[in-house]
Amino acid sequence: MTRQHIAYLFMLLMLLAACTEKPVDAVVSNEQPLIYPDYTGVTIPAGIAPLNFGMADAQVECIDVTVRGSKGGELHSNGEETDFDVDGWHELTEQNRGGRLAVTVSAKKQGQWRQYKDFSIEVSADPLDDWGVTYRRITPGYEVGGNIGIYQRNIHTFDEYAIVQETALPGRCFNCHTPNRANPQQLTLQIRGEGGGTMIQTDGKQRWFNTKTDSTKAAGSYAYWHPSGNYCAYAANSVHQSFFVGRGQRIEAYHEFSNIFVLDVRTNEMILAPQLITGSHLEIFPAFSADGKHLYYSTSEKCRVPAEYEKVKCSLCRIDFDADKGCFGQQVDTLLNGPAMDKSFTLARPSYDGRWLMYCQTSRSNFPVFHKDADLWLMDLKTGETRPLSEVNSDDTDSYHNWSVNSRWFVFTSKREDGMYGRLYFAHMGADGRAGKPFLLPQRHPRKYYRQMMDSYNVPDFTSVKVDFDVQEAYRQVFNDKREQVKIKEQNR
Repeated sequence: MTRQHIAYLFMLLMLLAACTEKPVDAVVSNEQPLIYPDYTGVTIPAGIAPLNFGMADAQVECIDVTVRGSKGGELHSNGEETDFDVDGWHELTEQNRGGRLAVTVSAKKQGQWRQYKDFSIEVSADPLDDWGVTYRRITPGYEVGGNIGIYQRNIHTFDEYAIVQETALPGRCFNCHTPNRANPQQLTLQIRGEGGGTMIQTDGKQRWFNTKTDSTKAAGSYAYWHPSGNYCAYAANSVHQSFFVGRGQRIEAYHEFSNIFVLDVRTNEMILAPQLITGSHLEIFPAFSADGKHLYYSTSEKCRVPAEYEKVKCSLCRIDFDADKGCFGQQVDTLLNGPAMDKSFTLARPSYDGRWLMYCQTSRSNFPVFHKDADLWLMDLKTGETRPLSEVNSDDTDSYHNWSVNSRWFVFTSKREDGMYGRLYFAHMGADGRAGKPFLLPQRHPRKYYRQMMDSYNVPDFTSVKVDFDVQEAYRQVFNDKREQVKIKEQNR
């Protein structure tokens, strides 16, 4: 037997001996356990990755956990933290769809076992059939570097895959990876800076465009697809950053210009609207309605930034769009007036069933991700009534949200853990517009993962299938500096 085999067997025996004992003479407590992540009372879909957790108290030596379904089934785990079998967890949650799970936790600390009061996990009857989520991971250094990457994660397992990383496209900043309503067969992505461009991928074929024209000063970003797949809306802007010294907020991001256009991906024609390319206002974050007849966006009056950063108040607006003719309407409807309400409304995201409009509210700015007071709000598109999603919001930044295909789930980023790093959370949306308690993206070893992960998650979105992206082809396209030049549609000149 080699030294490597002996070392491996020794490590295996140490792991097995670390914590395999059953609770003995446990003191019964009327308190629920303090666990990390906090999965107490959350609502989950059947088939999600196992909600592994440990005790929040790092001095706990061992935990013993039993999960029982209200409709039958049982699962057990014993160790320093839970490590539920993936297939067993899937079977248990599927069996209890529309029911609940009762979780019994016993923990050993300083040689004494304590059994806590059971907590429950609701298993929604609404499915989450999407394959996974995409997101960008970036260190909060606010510059290119640190291997920025766009990743995808199978939400039913713990498997994560890199779509593209900075090591593959050195010195390039990329974001705004947008599938067509969770279908990555149509995907757009934007590269900023030298050699930048706007990519549209259809059925695995990449096309790289130069969307900078005399009417639009920059490449397209912050994209959103039309439900037909024939059009994609973009914001053309310049993003800048300023840093604070000696106060709670670290950074403010702002635009010197920002306009919205729609690209006809069949003809490479840019569709403009006079209301969206004025020099006195800055438009950002376009999003088509579920039926494709309207385009939502945020707009703010132009001011002297960064000196007047506190004056940036975005209104939430809507303009008609005729997909048959490929043109905008003439009237702009202001749904929420930022300056009048002394607030800023951004990141409008309509549910795909046409029922709700989720957006972000802050005291100012068109970049809510940098603001502690950023909260998610919900508008009833039948009545126009709005309310804060208080059952989801935290005392820190909550933003960057997107809907699942069936509009019964949404994903968002939150800095509620430490105020620095954005993490992914999921929440259920009921037919009545009430959300369930959100849960953190499950990891096999959550404490180790989230304590050692030095990246922030942002711009998450669901995908119905795994994204297929040819990184080598992207490298060739980015560095050969050849782009298809878009042209402005004649009727808009």
